[in-house]
Amino acid sequence: MTSRAVKPCHQWFNQARFGLFIHWGLYSLLGRGEQVLIRERLDPAEYARLTARFTARRFDPDAWARCAKNAGMKYAVLTTKHHDGFCLFDSALTDYTAVKAAAGRDLVADYVKAFRKQGLKVGLYYSLADLRFPAYYKGPQRAPAAFAEYIRFLHAQVRELCTNYGRIDLLWFDGEMPHNSEAWQASKLVRMVRRLQPHILINNRLGAHERAGWGDFGTPEHTIAAESGRLWESCQVSTWRLWGYAAGERWRPAGLLLDMLCEAAAKGGNLLLNVGPKADGTFPAPFVKRMERIGAWMKRHGEAIYGSEPAACDFVTHGRQTVKGNTLYLLIRFWPGPEVHLAGLKTRVLRAKLLSTGQRLHIEQHGDHVYLRGLPRKAPDPLCTVIALACKGKPKPCDWAQHGVWEGDPTGRLAEWLEG
Repeated sequence: MTSRAVKPCHQWFNQARFGLFIHWGLYSLLGRGEQVLIRERLDPAEYARLTARFTARRFDPDAWARCAKNAGMKYAVLTTKHHDGFCLFDSALTDYTAVKAAAGRDLVADYVKAFRKQGLKVGLYYSLADLRFPAYYKGPQRAPAAFAEYIRFLHAQVRELCTNYGRIDLLWFDGEMPHNSEAWQASKLVRMVRRLQPHILINNRLGAHERAGWGDFGTPEHTIAAESGRLWESCQVSTWRLWGYAAGERWRPAGLLLDMLCEAAAKGGNLLLNVGPKADGTFPAPFVKRMERIGAWMKRHGEAIYGSEPAACDFVTHGRQTVKGNTLYLLIRFWPGPEVHLAGLKTRVLRAKLLSTGQRLHIEQHGDHVYLRGLPRKAPDPLCTVIALACKGKPKPCDWAQHGVWEGDPTGRLAEWLEG
């Protein structure tokens, strides 16, 4: 996973593998995504009047938490304030909050309580960008006094989030562009956060073009790319593109969403999968349906995901691999029929079984080639079938399989293979 030692209080993150991202705010009323205010250059004053309609009348945080837990998720991250500046939490620094608007309640407090009750870790998202402040765009060079006041405001709001809601496991900053970490006074901000919440995980978005140097974990967006040297999670939408609720958005199928989770785990990271609740506070039915399918899969196959590590062998022909202890898991996306061939495994395989059904499989192992026979002709699980290989020691690749197919021939084995 990483070369940097993980703090004991952060170990849970590397075990979790699956989390829920929630983008909810005034923009949900318009149903055109979370950045509709700026992307469509709406009148800010007219947009602000949406607070009178944002009642969150059907918001049931317990239902949210049950959906996440039943899907197999271990943590969640809620947008306490997105780029439009509207706060779902109670803030002494502004009236632009759900508490002082039609909703009349602290939605963050309700979220924290419900997710804690389900045993899930709690994360809070906070946007450094705030479109109510022209100083955000002018920056410290063009509006030094106004920008300094803006920085004091956002630091004070982060203090509220780290003070008023008990233990917070994860803080997810965003909207750092176009300013660097010095402009955001990021070092000062982080010191304050860690003083108030010593155990907390902080992400890497605290300075434009500086993500590699900040944070406890990386946040590749719309891509699943491993980050060396630290923890990481890929944040992904469950629809086609937008994070906030969008009427008419197409939904990715459950199989694709599950494959993103399997890919993240196979690369040593987490999947933070997003939902944009409707303005009334309910999760869209297509999302709930997909989480029910993934949750049923996780109940049977979760051991191949939670706390797993990347495997060293190449199984792209049929799917992906993860490792946990002495067990190698084959996550089979493309069902081959009655036989599976795995090449490049040096370690002896002792037993093999289908996690999907519990069926034991016949093993033949000749050198670095493993043949699993007696499989059903049809895939036992329509989303992803998993085979668990119990090995004699931690699964290791043979010499030629330690390098990618297109990484040259450092061992000389590929040339030998071609020469016969």
